[in-house]
Amino acid sequence: MKRLFIAALTTAFFATLVQAQSNDAGPLDTAAGPLQFARDSHGFTALLEKDAFDRFSAPTLTHFDDVNSANGTVARTLVQTDSGPVLYDFRHRPPLVQRVSARMTIKRVFWQGDEVVMQGSQGWFRFQHGVLTKLQSSRTIYH
Repeated sequence: MKRLFIAALTTAFFATLVQAQSNDAGPLDTAAGPLQFARDSHGFTALLEKDAFDRFSAPTLTHFDDVNSANGTVARTLVQTDSGPVLYDFRHRPPLVQRVSARMTIKRVFWQGDEVVMQGSQGWFRFQHGVLTKLQSSRTIYH
């Protein structure tokens, strides 16, 4: 019984560290205003307060959100596109749009300060200040 309790506690702990993926088209509350993803002929258009700020090609909408725990708004989101992930940082006005320089499918995302750590189809990567770095081994704890 004790082993089962410890296993359940460990699973719950690690499950809270990962930001779940979403396919919600919005509107999503962000630090810069309401975000909406609209389907168009080539994929999706990202709209902030009904103004387009980015377009991307993707068969389906998938994004990972960094939610501000104080007010529940989305501070950043990592969007899966056909050409690779795109980071939208809503802490800037207009939002900062940074394209990851590698084509990959994202499985999990961890937000730590200004960096995004993601598990992709080719392993683990860190994306920070527009630079993508493949991670080897780390003692850093991400949450």
